[in-house]
Amino acid sequence: MFENLTDRLEGVFKKLRGHGRLTEDNIREAMREVRVALLEADVNFKVAKDFVALVTEKAIGREVSKSLSPGQQIIKIVHEELVNLLGTTTEQIQLDGRQPVIIMMAGLQGSGKTTTAGKLAAMLKSRGRKPYLIPADIYRPAAIEQLQVLGRQIDVPVHPSTPDIKPVDICKHAVNEAALKEYDTLIIDTAGRLHVDEELMGELKDIQSAIPLTEILFVADAMTGQDAVTVADKFNQDLEISGVVLTKIEGDARGGAALSIKHITGKPIKFVGIGEGLDALEVFHPDRIASRILGMGDILTLIEKAEAVVDKKEADKLAQKLKKNLFTLEDFLDQIQQIKKMGSLEQILDMVPGINKLKQLKDAPKPDERELVKTEAIIRSMTFKERKNHKIINTSRRSRIAAGSGTTLTDVNKVLKSYTQMLKMMKKIRGKPGAIMGRKRRKLPKGMKRR
Repeated sequence: MFENLTDRLEGVFKKLRGHGRLTEDNIREAMREVRVALLEADVNFKVAKDFVALVTEKAIGREVSKSLSPGQQIIKIVHEELVNLLGTTTEQIQLDGRQPVIIMMAGLQGSGKTTTAGKLAAMLKSRGRKPYLIPADIYRPAAIEQLQVLGRQIDVPVHPSTPDIKPVDICKHAVNEAALKEYDTLIIDTAGRLHVDEELMGELKDIQSAIPLTEILFVADAMTGQDAVTVADKFNQDLEISGVVLTKIEGDARGGAALSIKHITGKPIKFVGIGEGLDALEVFHPDRIASRILGMGDILTLIEKAEAVVDKKEADKLAQKLKKNLFTLEDFLDQIQQIKKMGSLEQILDMVPGINKLKQLKDAPKPDERELVKTEAIIRSMTFKERKNHKIINTSRRSRIAAGSGTTLTDVNKVLKSYTQMLKMMKKIRGKPGAIMGRKRRKLPKGMKRR
């Protein structure tokens, strides 16, 4: 989402690195370019103006650090202010206190409320909660059915709503039903409109008055930019929302909504939707997003994603296989599937520090999801014996694999070559002194002890 903004800021910092020291003139010049970059990213005009003023004031008034270059000093200050702009702390759903927890999703039509309700239910279920989905949108055709389908996909119960019952009555009945069946987290999917109107707000206020809501989450489409900020402000004035969920940030959104919405509404962004899958919902971490914007990557989120999909016992087994040179094409296929669970290659690479500089290189390779799919198809077209022992795959077998996977002989050869090169690389790593796997502890001279 922030790719263009990151590129522009990189350019500003690169110019600053060319200066021997920071002066008021080169700081102000850099901040003018930062302001333009923010406005181009669709950041609210007042937000951009205030942000640049704060950074300028801090940069001019700060004592020059001998350990940091001019560019690094500005990056440090910009990072601090970006975190302040996005929200200094990670805000979570309030799960403590009065039970059940009741969350109402609100927003305009097409913002992704229904899908987000399903994603949130899946996330909370994985944390040990017992969610209950409540379809309260009786106007949009098939809205109730859509939530029922989502509920079946994630194995979460859905309240049996019908379009002839008023939304507020649906919610009352659902609360009573939840109490009987001991559901501890209720998620209400409400109706939206193409614009904010009195009828929409009146309906949401009726639910707010009738039900003891724990949270009101405003769901905003990040693709709409400043319109999302304006609508969020209106919802907050009328309903006093508790937080924001930004959807579709994996698309062509320029980032303006994310950078403006907290400053304008005073309410935190709690979650971001990063894809179509029901597991594609992330907790919003202001400090991590600020690091991504500045091209520093996001190693913590990358580690969390890996931990979520990698089973520790399986990881230990894999380590032993690598140590004994028993890593097969079957294991290779398992690794591909785990990578796919972590998200798209683009999303994963964006979390790697310094990847933005690599992208700017003329001949930099671009991640191609289709290659991953093709590799998976090729390995799946192999027999069990072929996956266990790649050495038996001769020319006739390669031709059969290519035909079975809908690829070419060249594609099959490329996959096998990549696999064998990886095995050679692993063998070299194991053979190096101090390598993680297969290393031998060297004997120390007599009388010396290890520390």
